[in-house]
Amino acid sequence: MNTPSQCPISHGTALPEGAFGDFSRDMSYGDYLGLEQLLAAQKPLSRDHNELLFIIQHQTTELWMKLMLHELTAARAQIIADELPPAFKMMSRVARIMDNLIQAWDILSTLTPSEYSAFRESLGKSSGFQSHQYRMIEFILGNKNASLLAPFAHHADVHVAVKSMLESPSLYDESLRLLARRGLPVADRVTSRDWTQVYAADGSVADSWHLVYGDPARYWDLYELAEKLVDLEDYFRQWRFRHMTTVQRVIGFKRGTGGTSGVDYLKSMMDVRLFPELWDVRTQL
Repeated sequence: MNTPSQCPISHGTALPEGAFGDFSRDMSYGDYLGLEQLLAAQKPLSRDHNELLFIIQHQTTELWMKLMLHELTAARAQIIADELPPAFKMMSRVARIMDNLIQAWDILSTLTPSEYSAFRESLGKSSGFQSHQYRMIEFILGNKNASLLAPFAHHADVHVAVKSMLESPSLYDESLRLLARRGLPVADRVTSRDWTQVYAADGSVADSWHLVYGDPARYWDLYELAEKLVDLEDYFRQWRFRHMTTVQRVIGFKRGTGGTSGVDYLKSMMDVRLFPELWDVRTQL
């Protein structure tokens, strides 16, 4: 243990030995991260103390969702290329991001109904329901719904990006196409369907996953792929659940600012199953 005289902490105005102090010609930490722009992006519309919490909660969530989309689209590309180990790493990272976002609801839950009511009118009709990144995450995970493009019609670039995700095979679609390429009995109706439609459970897919889970040694990488997918859906369900309980805690059963039924809408989303056969196979084995 260092004695006070041995402590390496700098005293007075001196920088720690070796630390750079002149960034007039070099990139600093703040420059690299664009902190001037990032920290100026919080613009409360009311004078209420608690609005800053609400803004930062949602802005940081959007940053994490940007990384989730980065990882999920890359994982899908790796599955298409039959390069599963990198896909596993990316999917694991997304699951951990979701875990982080689940815990983040604890911070927003410190907002009481009275505190939220003090600035809620400032939100107007804006709502997390209009998050294009969240919608793209739902689409790449397979919860497709063309009507949900409507909130983005006013922003051409965003609309194109969300529509492209709607029209592309989901992560699960590409996983099932991989099973078919590996010789498992996935029907053609599954591997060449209309990607804009929500996936419906199929007997041929159930049979294929049953074969994988019945002989893990033979299908080890597909077995691991299945468990990575289950991890994703498990964390996604928990994220949705924590969202629902936080909203109920803060606003009860009021309608959402975006016009949805609020808690009732979020509860209905809890019934969505993204990878149904991977849950059914647990009963069948």
